[in-house]
Amino acid sequence: MKIIKFLAVIVLTTLVSSCNSQGVTNKPLKTEIDSVSYAIGMDVARNVKNSVSEMDTELFMQGFKNAMDSTNILIDSDKSQTILSTYFRKKQETQRAKQQEEQIAKAEEQFADNKLAGEKFLEENKTKEGVQTTASGLQYIVEKQGTGEKPTATSRVKVNYHGTLIDGTVFDSSVDRGKPAEFGVNQVIKGWTEGLQLMPVGSKYKFFIPQDLAYGFQQRGDKIKPFSALIFEVELLDITKK
Repeated sequence: MKIIKFLAVIVLTTLVSSCNSQGVTNKPLKTEIDSVSYAIGMDVARNVKNSVSEMDTELFMQGFKNAMDSTNILIDSDKSQTILSTYFRKKQETQRAKQQEEQIAKAEEQFADNKLAGEKFLEENKTKEGVQTTASGLQYIVEKQGTGEKPTATSRVKVNYHGTLIDGTVFDSSVDRGKPAEFGVNQVIKGWTEGLQLMPVGSKYKFFIPQDLAYGFQQRGDKIKPFSALIFEVELLDITKK
């Protein structure tokens, strides 16, 4: 188990630190195993410093001693595992969130013009005849209204589609490939997931998808730049699985 291995590393490092703090002198490196032991200590210290630099050494030593003596246990074994799992999960989530914030800030600086162009296009487009807008900001035109069943978020569907940027650049098209696509309604971008559930089987809609319902700050391939608004013509051929 990764957490157990990681904690074993912490134990070793903290014990070494504790011993040194009590005045133990440094040992010379006389044998190969002496050098190996010292090298492991250095490696462990670097890992712990990077991963749990905020650890309270005194409380760690208290918990270590209590567990070794089986006395004065403040947290039972099951609860301690839950605490550790929760802590490391939160730490990873915080790191991911920070990285994403940095990526978004960088993308907004680099692709601000692209974002503004999409917003301007959608603002003008929503006033055109036949264009309907949902609460999320998804815009669509009904080109053909089918009479079949509507899919749900958990359905699997077969569709034909043709995708372009707002300047008309084609980036993906099952129509051009001559082969319909099949996928889960909840396995695609938000604009598709919402739009498909509006369509009875046999329908053909044209979707105008804001960047936040598409790929947002992420780039997809060479053509879809960060913050791109997307246009799709979608024909719902069948619901293959409900």
